[in-house]
Amino acid sequence: MEQLSAQARWERRTERPLLALAVAFAAAYAVPIVDVSAGHFLTAVCTAVEWVVWGAFAVDYLVRLALAPRRREFVKRHWPDLCAVVLPMLQPLRLLRLVSTLMLVGRRARMAPQIRLTTYVVGSVVGLLMFGSLAVLSVERGSPRGNIRTLGDAVWWSFTTMTTVGYGDHAPTTGLGRVIAVGLMLSGIALLGVVTANIAAWFISRFEMDDVEERRQTEAIASLAEEVRLLRAEVARLTEEQRERR
Repeated sequence: MEQLSAQARWERRTERPLLALAVAFAAAYAVPIVDVSAGHFLTAVCTAVEWVVWGAFAVDYLVRLALAPRRREFVKRHWPDLCAVVLPMLQPLRLLRLVSTLMLVGRRARMAPQIRLTTYVVGSVVGLLMFGSLAVLSVERGSPRGNIRTLGDAVWWSFTTMTTVGYGDHAPTTGLGRVIAVGLMLSGIALLGVVTANIAAWFISRFEMDDVEERRQTEAIASLAEEVRLLRAEVARLTEEQRERR
C-alpha cells in the first residue's frame, strides 16, 4: 500500500511538469522545421531540449517502475512505454524521438483521472495534426519530387490524410513520408472511431434516460389512476351507506 501510495503521489506531482516539458518539446521540434533560416546553434539547442524532454519521460518511467509493487506486471502492462524509452537509444533519429515522446506523453496523460475522453481525443487530434505536418514537412521539403514545400501544404495534407479524404493534390514521395502517412491514416481512423463511438454512447444514454423518465411517468400515472379508482370506490361505498341509513 505504501508503494502504491508513493507511486500515486509521484504521478500527481509530475503530471504538470511533464506536460510543460511536452510543450517545450513541441516548440523545440517545430522551430528548426518552420524556421528554415535557423542557425546551427539554435538547431543544437532544440535538439538538446528534445533529448532532455525524452530523458525526463524515461526517468519518469523508471521511477514508476521502481515504485510499482509488482514490477514484472508493470512492465507487461506498460510495454509501449518501455518501447518508447528504448526506441531512440537504438537509432537516434529526430522522428524516433518524436514518436517515442508522443507515446510517453499519451500513456502518461491517460493515467490522470481528471482528463476526460473528449479532451484527450481533441488533444490527440491537434497533436497528431501538428506533429504530422511538421514531420512530413521535414522529410518532404528536400525531396526533388516532393510537392509538400510549405507548412500550409503540410497542414492541408495532414487534414485530408487523417480524415481519409485524400484529394491527392499533395502526397509524400519519400519512404519515410509514406510511413508518416500510414501512421496518420491509422490514427485518424482510430480517433474517428472513438469520436463516433462516444457520440453513439451519448445518444444511447440519452435515449435510456428518456426511457427511464417515460417509464417513471407512466408508473406515476398508473399509480394516480389506481388512487382515483380507489377513491371513487370509497365515495361510492360511503354514498351507499348514507342511502341505507335514510
